[in-house]
Amino acid sequence: MPRPQAPSRFVAYLPYVFGGAVVGLVVTVIAMSVTPGEFDPLGEADAAPPPTVPIPAGTFVMGNDAGTEDERPAHPVTLRAFHMDATEVTNAQFAAFVKATGYTTVAERQPNPTRYPGADPALLKPGSAVFRPVKASLDARAWDTPYPPWWQYVVGANWRHPAGPGSSLRGKMTHPVVHIAWEDAAEYAKWAGKRLPTEAEWEYAARGGLERQEFCWGAAKQGADGKWYANTFQGEFPHADTGADGFVGTAPVKSFPPNGYGLYDTSGNVWEWCADWYDAGYYRVCPKENPPGPPAGELDGGQPQRVRRGGSYLCAEGYCRRYVPSARDKNPEDSGASHTGFRCVRD
Repeated sequence: MPRPQAPSRFVAYLPYVFGGAVVGLVVTVIAMSVTPGEFDPLGEADAAPPPTVPIPAGTFVMGNDAGTEDERPAHPVTLRAFHMDATEVTNAQFAAFVKATGYTTVAERQPNPTRYPGADPALLKPGSAVFRPVKASLDARAWDTPYPPWWQYVVGANWRHPAGPGSSLRGKMTHPVVHIAWEDAAEYAKWAGKRLPTEAEWEYAARGGLERQEFCWGAAKQGADGKWYANTFQGEFPHADTGADGFVGTAPVKSFPPNGYGLYDTSGNVWEWCADWYDAGYYRVCPKENPPGPPAGELDGGQPQRVRRGGSYLCAEGYCRRYVPSARDKNPEDSGASHTGFRCVRD
């Protein structure tokens, strides 16, 4: 199954991020006026960081021999005990961090042109990648297109304005924060006295004590008998999410049952950053105890990649079934998007 990535920070820089030739790329830059008196999330920034739950020390089988190549080989890993956030970090919790520190996320910063040689100057403005439902072919040719038409770089899109200027977090303070780059997640974790999970810690915790089960909740199929276990995409991707699971887009944390360790949304809702660099072949050489991840990131289009896990609300049965616990994903450190957030751990 192909790995559907959101664009890196600048669509014009995509040839360097994804590699390969440009195939029918249409760049869309959207800039909307800011509504006076718009909702200010810092006005509701009184939320403490997510509470953590204990994850016991133990050994589990990481990966999946029946999965994609980078999930192989399945191998035993032993981990020390740690604590993990029960939920993904919410907008209210991230707003508290910003209010306390004055932090500016990657998507809100004026980019340095020297870091993006050849980029269209019109795109060298603060912004992020936003999903747009569009009619699009998902035949074999679509898999070879490195620039999916359902992703658009939106000037002014960031955690405060998830769909771009004019959008807000009104009514979404308990939803997971999005448009978070790896650096943003790492800085929040440091402020909260925590850290990002290693990839091994993330998968071990996401499995909830279940051994070699297909899903974080076990073997049951999503939607059978009207039971939904995660916020994913139902319907015809990428234009018709029926919301059969109760949500189109992100869902408030704790909207679905927790796994065996008491963790919510380890499957679906938003992708979650891990501490590790990404290397497709790491499983063949990684330590058996507390693997820290490879020393450097595999290059894709000239940029080193970091690991993301868990899938998102855009994972669909016919397109991206990457909400299973063994599935791996990669993106550059600067690539926040409207389906990317995080959670933290502490020792």
